[in-house]
Amino acid sequence: MKYVFYLIIILAVASIVFNAFKIDIDHLFQGDSQIAIISIVAAICVIVLMSIMLVSKKIAEKVEGR
Repeated sequence: MKYVFYLIIILAVASIVFNAFKIDIDHLFQGDSQIAIISIVAAICVIVLMSIMLVSKKIAEKVEGR
């Protein structure tokens, strides 16, 4: 299950890179740039959530080991 979380994080990073190239600096909140910014924010949220899940799994393993 841990590898699934890492795979999701890698896909989120790839999504950030892909959408970073779609941003038009002159028109940030119009058209494709707006969608790219929303997608980047969503991918950052995914990375944070998956990191929390990984930490919680490590904590659960340590508690079971007691």
